[in-house]
Amino acid sequence: MIVYNVTVNIDHEVHDAWLEWMKEVHIPDVMATGLFTESRMFRVLAEDEGGLTYAVQYTAADMAHYERYRDEHAPRLQADAQAMYGGRFAAFRTLLEVVHPR
Repeated sequence: MIVYNVTVNIDHEVHDAWLEWMKEVHIPDVMATGLFTESRMFRVLAEDEGGLTYAVQYTAADMAHYERYRDEHAPRLQADAQAMYGGRFAAFRTLLEVVHPR
C-alpha cells in the first residue's frame, strides 16, 4: 500500500474557505479518479503564525495506481488549487509505503 501525503500550510485569511473547498470539492475530486481507496485529513497541532497546517493522505493499492494519478490527474487538480488559492498556501508532497500492519 502507498500513502500519498500532501502537507499544506494555508493563510489564516483564507483558511475557512479553503477548508470547505478541500472537504467539498478537492478531496472528492481526487477520490473520483478511482485511484485511491481512502482519504484522511489531519490538522497539524503546531503553532505557526504564517497559517494553519494540514496533512491530507490518500491511500493507493500500489505504486502503479499512484503513478497513474500523478501522470493523468495531478497536474489538473494542482492547477485548480493554484487557481483558487495560489500565493496563499505552501504545499509539499511525500510518498509513504505501508510496512505494518499488512
